[in-house]
Amino acid sequence: MKRIEQLLSERTGLDCSTIGPTTVERIVRRRMKQAGVANCQEYRSLLIRSVHEYSALLEEVVVIETWFFRDPAAFENIAQVAVQDWLPRHSIGRLRVLSLPCSSGEEAFSIAMALLDAGMPPDRFHIDAMDISSRALARARRCLYGRNAFRGKDLGFRGRYFRQVGDEFELNPEVRSLVYFFQANLFSEEFTTAHPNYDFIFFRNLLIYLDRAAQVRALKRMEKLLSPSGLLFVGPAEQPLALEHGMVSAQLPLTFGCRRRAARSWPSAMPRALESNAGRSRSLLNPPLRQNDLAEARRLADAGRLAEAAAICETHLGEGQASAQAYYLLGLLRDARGDERAIECYRKALYLDPNHYETLVHLAVLAHKNGDAAAARNFQRRAERLQPGTSID
Repeated sequence: MKRIEQLLSERTGLDCSTIGPTTVERIVRRRMKQAGVANCQEYRSLLIRSVHEYSALLEEVVVIETWFFRDPAAFENIAQVAVQDWLPRHSIGRLRVLSLPCSSGEEAFSIAMALLDAGMPPDRFHIDAMDISSRALARARRCLYGRNAFRGKDLGFRGRYFRQVGDEFELNPEVRSLVYFFQANLFSEEFTTAHPNYDFIFFRNLLIYLDRAAQVRALKRMEKLLSPSGLLFVGPAEQPLALEHGMVSAQLPLTFGCRRRAARSWPSAMPRALESNAGRSRSLLNPPLRQNDLAEARRLADAGRLAEAAAICETHLGEGQASAQAYYLLGLLRDARGDERAIECYRKALYLDPNHYETLVHLAVLAHKNGDAAAARNFQRRAERLQPGTSID
């Protein structure tokens, strides 16, 4: 089994332990039974000589968990940057955007919708979307999405850009035509993109599944694809890796954006997005007079200064300013640093607010990764009661 995991790692950079201690083994055993193979050694040989079987295994191992406007502030902020900064400096040409991995298309289409909503002319931007999974790309090209792809309270975009077809929602042709999908393996020697460099690269939530060597290789490739003044967007837990690799924070709150160290600075304030997020944070802080603590912690976290952000949260909580949001934020920060105490924070957040949606989702994902299917289902059901359609599958 270890040699099969090593084969996956060599070809995709995957650290199998990140998707659960027994998940890959369970998938391999199922594939072996379907292929009529008696032992792991024979199955590994089959994977090497059969492109079909290797692809079938990979499709089951790949993690597909996404939805439209996941981390909405990121999309609103980058759209504002595009319209307020990039567009005035470029009288001709197109803003080039890359979404990788693009999964089933929700992220790439969210970028397109955000740019359109911000007033970006459709002929002034181009979005490439790439993924290793042919199954995910088939879903993306189909442009039909179930309710699970729409989460959160603000679903106004669904009425503007989709039409309901039975129990699903079909994306309109205007948005579909703005995204170009390609299948590619980032770690293949044949890996290439449609353009040599991009102004924006969305490279979110892949690094957390890679081993250390693969993380370094992946970041080097992203840096080569990034234009001199471009922005690279990673996940909250991944920004420290990018900063360690030599990039610096783009100082765009809640986007976890990075840029080359020598690149020009981008606007640091996107009022509309920040006001809406500040409002959400204020409603969960207790008491109101200490609301700036968590705002400062979020700012530091976005700049990659996780230890300082965590220290603020710990002081805030130590002074009796207990709130679900404070424990949730501290949990995120500890999670990003690989601190096992993160789960304690999530549990305390849930104790203070049993209906804290984000905490329920994180606990469901953690339970799923740790192989505790019963706990994952429990947290998932509770989250679904708050926002129907939630799933970690």
